[in-house]
Amino acid sequence: MRGAVGFDLDMTLIDSRPGIHAAYRALTAKTGVFVDADLAVTRLGPPLRTELSEWFPAADVEEAVTTYRALYREYAITPTVAAAGAAEALAAVRELGLRVVVVTSKLGTLAQVHLDHLGMTADELAGDLFAEGKATALTEYDVRWYVGDHVADMVAARTAGVPGIGLTTGPCSADELRAAGASYVLPDLIPFPELLREIAVGP
Repeated sequence: MRGAVGFDLDMTLIDSRPGIHAAYRALTAKTGVFVDADLAVTRLGPPLRTELSEWFPAADVEEAVTTYRALYREYAITPTVAAAGAAEALAAVRELGLRVVVVTSKLGTLAQVHLDHLGMTADELAGDLFAEGKATALTEYDVRWYVGDHVADMVAARTAGVPGIGLTTGPCSADELRAAGASYVLPDLIPFPELLREIAVGP
């Protein structure tokens, strides 16, 4: 099996804020429980249950998760756009003979819908994983570097024993990403192909 580069999804390969915002507003309309969509999209990364626990009583969270996911395809897919440099980043991985692996906290079936809609192809996809939980997939799929925008992604990379490449496109600052163990920090994916060539091939 060829080595791979792993990527988080939300705010790494895709900017899902517009779609998730719309889905949260639809959830509020459906349930009558207010979810501050403006606030929620500023802290993407943790599992859905974590966010919904801020708005729903504990006894209602699982039902809210089910309702949200039922609304998601209708409201969240079309408004979501590819992150800047995403296509070029995936192309750079394949040019080096490496595989693309997406490891995300999002449900795998919904992550696949996003990838399909935006014309992105992953060789492997693992969903519903967060922080240390992502490390199992990173190891299983022979991921050599993991790219993400959240401190939990850097924890995942560290747990798997691979370098983490942090992006400041999400809720976490460069300092926070470095403190969580990032080996490299980039402002977005645009400089990633050059970095990957340097670290995968050398000077």
